[in-house]
Amino acid sequence: MRRTPALIAGGGPAGAVTAALLARGGMRPLVIERAREVQDALCGGFLSWRTLQSLESVGVEAATLGGHVVRRITIHAAGRLAGASLPAPAIGLSRRRLDSLLLAHAEALGAAVERGVAIRSADQRVLHTADGAAVAGDNLFLATGKHDLRGLARPAPRDADPAMGVRVRLAASPALARMIGDAIELHPFAGGYAGIVLQEDGSANVCMAVRRSRLQAAGSLPALLDVLAAEAPALGERLAHRGAGQPVDAVANVPYGWRTARTMSGVYRLGDQAGVIPSLAGEGMGIAIRSGIRAAQVALGGGTAEVYQRDLARALRRPLGVAGMLRHVAERRGSALLLGGVFPGLVHRLAGWTRIDPAG
Repeated sequence: MRRTPALIAGGGPAGAVTAALLARGGMRPLVIERAREVQDALCGGFLSWRTLQSLESVGVEAATLGGHVVRRITIHAAGRLAGASLPAPAIGLSRRRLDSLLLAHAEALGAAVERGVAIRSADQRVLHTADGAAVAGDNLFLATGKHDLRGLARPAPRDADPAMGVRVRLAASPALARMIGDAIELHPFAGGYAGIVLQEDGSANVCMAVRRSRLQAAGSLPALLDVLAAEAPALGERLAHRGAGQPVDAVANVPYGWRTARTMSGVYRLGDQAGVIPSLAGEGMGIAIRSGIRAAQVALGGGTAEVYQRDLARALRRPLGVAGMLRHVAERRGSALLLGGVFPGLVHRLAGWTRIDPAG
């Protein structure tokens, strides 16, 4: 069995940031990533102004990311449109580019990254891979995103009508660019919502949270998109840019609003493995990156995983609570979100309340 001082399961933003900081602090962490080539992951695509600050503290300058600048939020509901400026510029950036840059940064600082290695299960701080090998870490950093690892699955309760995360990509075109512009869009509908933002290459990322009952009623993911396009004309105009045969990615049973203050000795839960914020807040990447920073600081400072997890759960309480309230409104009374157009100051407050504290 191989051993390493710091073992990181997952090479997404949380895992890569943790690896970079541990390596910079004199530790040589090992990252195990299941994909041989960096993928365009299901979740992400938007980096808030706070997230950009967090990345700069890790040594990744916003100017090097090359994202699409986002300055506004627009809400499309009940045939009406409302909008407000964001507190500060953000960017739209594909996960393929973000993950590639962060992993390369970690490697440049001395982290070891093993790609194309699937993890089958975990036994406390020991990871068992698909080829029959076992790797043990003095500390294990769990950064597998929304995908649970057998043996260390999140202790999240199952909703009677659980949410799915659904993602489609819209092909770049001048018409799409004019339609969305420098905004991140929110399209609420019964049982869910869609967020849309342009990426660095001009394509658009459409990320949805949808109740399973809506999929069951439609019969398939493509049929569900057709139903939603008919229900929400503005969303339908955007979905019309989806190319024929374009895949629809989905992940089931996403426990939005869940967080945990508990862990076992030496096991650090990062990102969605620590708390899952409803995606309409646009803070999933922020939490992933900030949790990686916190975990690395605690580990390098001689702290414990238990203290890290407790403090992170405390920091996530308000962002997840406010985002959960907004999700409830979006799913049931989406037109109420149009108040943001009447009271842009409220949008600024809500945007701030759904960010994780960058100082912690």
